[in-house]
Amino acid sequence: MPAVLFVCKKNGGKSQMAAALMRQIAGDSVRVHSAGTAPGSSLNALSVASVAEIGASMAGEHPKPIDPALLRTADRVVVIGDEAVVEPAPGMAGTIETWSIHEPSDRGIEGEERMRLIRDELAEKVRGLLSELVVSSKA
Repeated sequence: MPAVLFVCKKNGGKSQMAAALMRQIAGDSVRVHSAGTAPGSSLNALSVASVAEIGASMAGEHPKPIDPALLRTADRVVVIGDEAVVEPAPGMAGTIETWSIHEPSDRGIEGEERMRLIRDELAEKVRGLLSELVVSSKA
């Protein structure tokens, strides 16, 4: 079963959203984790509400640092945004990729609408990643 680690800086918003979306879309077919390079103290309430609107959940989650063992064993490490940087670890099994997110606040969009746009962009990217993981796990 493939394993994915989603990473952002604080692990309170985007990486948690991506993880919740992957769990919702992939079910039990992917092991899903999230972490932060500088974890914050809590989840972003608008992020939590945004994924809940479409039936995904961050229940039981909290910001956490990157587990070095998980970094080495994940099939894919996805860094979300440009605030976080993850360096490859010796003996890493998977690859690191970065997802640039179109920041709605750059266009003056804030609050719930901003979060929905980020959620929808992440959901599209998560679906693409899932299709790659499914193909590569069957190869």
